[in-house]
Amino acid sequence: MNEIKNYIINYFVKFTILSVVIGLLTGTMTALFLTSLEFVTKYRMQNHLIIFCLPFIGLLIGWIYYKYGAIAKKGNNIIIKQHRNQSKQPIPFIMAPLVFVTTLMTHLAGGSAGREGTAVQMGGAMADQFTKLFKLDRDARNTLLIMGVSAGFASVFGTPFAGAVFALEIMLFKNCKWQDIMPSFAAAYIAHFSCLYWGIEHTNYANYFTGINMDKMISVKNIAWAMFAGVLFGLAAFLFSRLYKIFSILFNKIKQEPLRPFIGGVVLVIVIVTLSNASIIDPYKFMGLGIQGITSAFQNPAGEYDFFIKIVLTTFTLSAGFKGGEVTPLFFIGATLGAVLIYFIPLPLALLAGMGFVAVFAGATHAAVTGIVLGIEMFGLGVGMFVGIASVFAYFTSGAQGIYSAQIKEGAKYKLYNYIKKVSTL
Repeated sequence: MNEIKNYIINYFVKFTILSVVIGLLTGTMTALFLTSLEFVTKYRMQNHLIIFCLPFIGLLIGWIYYKYGAIAKKGNNIIIKQHRNQSKQPIPFIMAPLVFVTTLMTHLAGGSAGREGTAVQMGGAMADQFTKLFKLDRDARNTLLIMGVSAGFASVFGTPFAGAVFALEIMLFKNCKWQDIMPSFAAAYIAHFSCLYWGIEHTNYANYFTGINMDKMISVKNIAWAMFAGVLFGLAAFLFSRLYKIFSILFNKIKQEPLRPFIGGVVLVIVIVTLSNASIIDPYKFMGLGIQGITSAFQNPAGEYDFFIKIVLTTFTLSAGFKGGEVTPLFFIGATLGAVLIYFIPLPLALLAGMGFVAVFAGATHAAVTGIVLGIEMFGLGVGMFVGIASVFAYFTSGAQGIYSAQIKEGAKYKLYNYIKKVSTL
């Protein structure tokens, strides 16, 4: 009995201290990152000609990772693999400053990328350094990795509850232990408030739903429309994942790694300049995060092809070797697709955009529970049922391959896929 009591006390003290340290470090680094990202984004928007630097910045990014980041270039997947104990190599600390700097370089030159990958990788890399320092065992190290991921996700989006759930879900709930839950939430909330302490303000999406009476929206007809929309969002997530894989295969055929982002940058410049000269669309709104495109989708119908263009540009950019993340572009894709569905789905524009915002993310990351929690945390409890329906249907229709190749493919979704595959071969 005393042994159990001592174990609980030691566990509580140890991970309380680590939660505070990891949360403070990750929240502070994320605040610095977001401030820097805002600066380079403003500079790019005021100097569109910097797009011509994209190939050369890509070459520099490729060389940096080739020279110093052979392991770090695997991104979020290396953290998932470490949790699965597929690799005993520690996550190199250099991963944190590398992804910090190269993400800013990507956004400065106009690459279509996100930011969550940067925060998650910084959190995971910094957290793993305490493994050796405290001589932690395998289970304790897994808890540290979860804490780093939750802290990064929570602080970069201002969603601590979703951040904690995301870290547990992408590692696969059944592989996580009860000891992981408290540290995951503690690190997420501490990182979130640490980030806010430095004056970071996150986009407030809940305001777009103030004019919608969600109680009156609940009906069989509207629920059916939400299911249908969820299927479409799932197909968009499927397209994103497939193109990501196809482009990655193509770029991997280029043996000289530093040349991959250089060649990718050349192609992106040609595409953007061509679209700009043709005056078909404004290609500059697809650069970087695309926050303006996201917020606009909650208020006005989007361009018919906006979501597809963002899919192509983001998957191409990241496959070439530029850095950032996938989640914010997924938000853009989902919101703009939802803002197109307004033409034939009789639901409020903001609701469709919000459902797409969350559901495409849920489908592409194979994190349906996180999607539901994220939607409630960002938009309010009243939207929960609709984002939940959309997320679940997107999850089941997004295919077996998500954006994180290291994820374990288990659960009801894959049992259903295997059953369908088995039946189709009879």
